[in-house]
Amino acid sequence: MELVKKGVPSDEIRQRTRQVVGIRNIDLTVNEGESFVIMGLSGSGKSTLLRCINCLIKATDGQIIIDGEDITRMSSADLVNIRRKKMAMVFQRFALLPNRSILNNVAYGLEVQGVPREKRYAGALQAIEMVGLKGWEDYYPQNLSGGMQQRVGIARALATDPDILLMDEPFSALDPLIRQEMQDELLEIQGKLHKTIVFITHDLDEALKIGDRIALMKDGHMVQMGQPEDILLSPATEYVARFVENVNRSKALTAGSVMVKPRSIVYPKDGPRTALHLMEKHGISMVFVTDRIGKLLGYIQADEALAIAEKGEKQLGNIIQNDIPLASPDTLLSDLMEVVAHTKVPVAVVDENKILRGVLVRGSVIAGLAGERGGNNE
Repeated sequence: MELVKKGVPSDEIRQRTRQVVGIRNIDLTVNEGESFVIMGLSGSGKSTLLRCINCLIKATDGQIIIDGEDITRMSSADLVNIRRKKMAMVFQRFALLPNRSILNNVAYGLEVQGVPREKRYAGALQAIEMVGLKGWEDYYPQNLSGGMQQRVGIARALATDPDILLMDEPFSALDPLIRQEMQDELLEIQGKLHKTIVFITHDLDEALKIGDRIALMKDGHMVQMGQPEDILLSPATEYVARFVENVNRSKALTAGSVMVKPRSIVYPKDGPRTALHLMEKHGISMVFVTDRIGKLLGYIQADEALAIAEKGEKQLGNIIQNDIPLASPDTLLSDLMEVVAHTKVPVAVVDENKILRGVLVRGSVIAGLAGERGGNNE
């Protein structure tokens, strides 16, 4: 540990002492209700870190604080109680008991807690229904497909109603299509239950889909931590840049991350000549119309503004159009590509109150997909 504290590289420590440094200098906080993803290549230390959280691997040094308590200093009895009631683990290889029915597999954690039979079966049945396996209670693991078995593993973890779910590459053994279904199902469950999830994966697309924040590990170190868009758009090291270079960015980037400010807006009181002046100044052929607090009302086009200006009209109300493609800031680009490709006007990015926050133009979207910050307004 003295060598670790002095900053001696892990390979040198192994050569000098024949001791392997699993993880080092890890400092992170996972927030309540957050889906926190830890990712990295095989051997990076991600599973070791996960197992330190519930003390399946005892940390040599440091603190692991859960709800204000350092669990590394707990008695064995208190630690067992924490594992039974506050956290649950979902394993990569399902870890189901082959001699137990699905119902009894899911009820196992409640049984260990000493929950009466009727109550634990009621809890188990509720968890089974939540993962879409109602009707399979009396079957055994060998009767189920891999994806169904992993659902049983998740149901078993949920049955005890833990605050924290630790998930160690739970979907990596599944076929790609089943894996996508399980990811969607986990997101749906999380949307209902708001558990604190620590999820391990080596798949970047999976991390981007599931994680509210992502920590990327290499050689036992945490090399970058942040929101998915931070990892994609601002890689901290060359290693991170190479890790993310082939990812489908449209499935991770949101409208809010690549939107630009509209070059100009007009208000209903403005006349057509004011609108035409702004369009000429900025070299554009349409402008958005908002009220004074920024609520989007529509847009006007140059030819229509010119037509009413030549007639001597001074109000814009009759030519405001409202057939605008809209997106919220958290809409994924993958859901907007078709719209962006074919729309005649920029996509308006609005919040829940329809306040105009920005616009999506082809230049900004292309820049985002290319890995650049922002874009132009062309």
